[in-house]
Amino acid sequence: MAKWSLVFEGAAGGVKSCDAGRLFMEQQQMGTARKQLPRAFASLVIPNYRRFFVGALLSNIGTWMESVAQGWLVLTVLTDGSAVAMGWVTALRFAAVPLLSPLAGAVADRVPKRKILLVTQTLLACNSTVLCILVATGVVELWMVFITASIEGCITAFDNPSRQAFVSEMVPEGRLQNAVGLNATSFNSARLVGPGVAGLLLQWLGVAPVLGLNAFSYLAMIVSLKGMKTDELHPSPARQMKGSMREGFAYIRSRPDIMLIMLLVFTMATFGMNFNITNATMAIRVFGKDAAEYGLLGSMIAIGTLSGALSAAAAERPRLRVILLGTLGFAFFAGVASLAESYLVYALLLIPTGYAMLRVVNTANATVQTSTPAGLRGRVMAVYIAIFLGGTPIGSPTIGWIQDNWGTRWGVGFGAIVAGVVAVLLIIYTMRSKHLKAHVQLWPPRVDVETIVNATSTVDIAKQ
Repeated sequence: MAKWSLVFEGAAGGVKSCDAGRLFMEQQQMGTARKQLPRAFASLVIPNYRRFFVGALLSNIGTWMESVAQGWLVLTVLTDGSAVAMGWVTALRFAAVPLLSPLAGAVADRVPKRKILLVTQTLLACNSTVLCILVATGVVELWMVFITASIEGCITAFDNPSRQAFVSEMVPEGRLQNAVGLNATSFNSARLVGPGVAGLLLQWLGVAPVLGLNAFSYLAMIVSLKGMKTDELHPSPARQMKGSMREGFAYIRSRPDIMLIMLLVFTMATFGMNFNITNATMAIRVFGKDAAEYGLLGSMIAIGTLSGALSAAAAERPRLRVILLGTLGFAFFAGVASLAESYLVYALLLIPTGYAMLRVVNTANATVQTSTPAGLRGRVMAVYIAIFLGGTPIGSPTIGWIQDNWGTRWGVGFGAIVAGVVAVLLIIYTMRSKHLKAHVQLWPPRVDVETIVNATSTVDIAKQ
């Protein structure tokens, strides 16, 4: 019987021309990576990407430290534990993303991405420095945090599409899936370290020094970008701004597979991935813990997300079933966590929750990137990021309101329910639209999926 993988395949991108010498060097680098490094770390053999990875890791540690410090500032200094206020701060950090991302994507396909990142990273450092000074001088008020969060969101709207699309300019096409996975590994390694360190520093030093360390951490990214060998980058051809945003939207409309992924990612990000709010409220309200133990929850979920990122980086190619089944796994573990009676049980359940969450997000990201032509990648990733982050201004205040009015545990449970329902609906839609039939075996766990050819014969297409 013929066997097939249930995978989204990209549309044909046309014939590409490439420099023969560069292609030879890329093949040599890939061969060296296979010999010297495990598959999950293969892209680190490329010097430019290695610099980018280290700079991003240090910068991301600072970002996660700021996230914890900002949450602690809002919940314990500027308000009396208001989850709604915390939700609005988070919402304002992402409010500009859906508005500016289409323009930012067009800019990313027109202007060299490395130059864009140097500008955005410098501006983000300046914005963080301002917040640090406001806190250190004792003049900070909640509305000031709202303003700095809004400014950060505007800058991030231009930073994210360029950062995502820049990966394909540092690594050969065959390593893009691995590099995307390593980006998530960097982000979640920082998530493992940053919250725990921030929790301790908040107790020892206070909020302002933690915010200052984040402002300083942006220098790592700036130095890595300045130190790159530009002759080893292979940028995509610049596109004209006129009509470019329309072209990006038209391409996405022609790809129902990408639209399906974006719908699921929107649901997950809007209602399920609000742990910067829910961990704080669960730690303080439900379990009565202090700053250090609140920070530890961020590190616990990072253990899972880091494992998920490494697993995704080691995968040969992204698969739709990983996205759909991973969402179901996230819904299950997050739902159980919302019912946890002790701090320890809740913290431990964050590990599989984080693993499932990152497998979904990273596989979705890699699927969109690897199946999109290079000339459109900046614009498509801008829309993806707008979908991924754009729901936060809706989801964060909603989750905050739910926690204040329905109960703190509902902040986690509601996101789990919504993610699970959407995943089930999309699985049913996918099975019917592709004429598939699934056979589930509970133990040992196994799912056989087959295409229905007619009433009496089927063709096995995927096994898990």
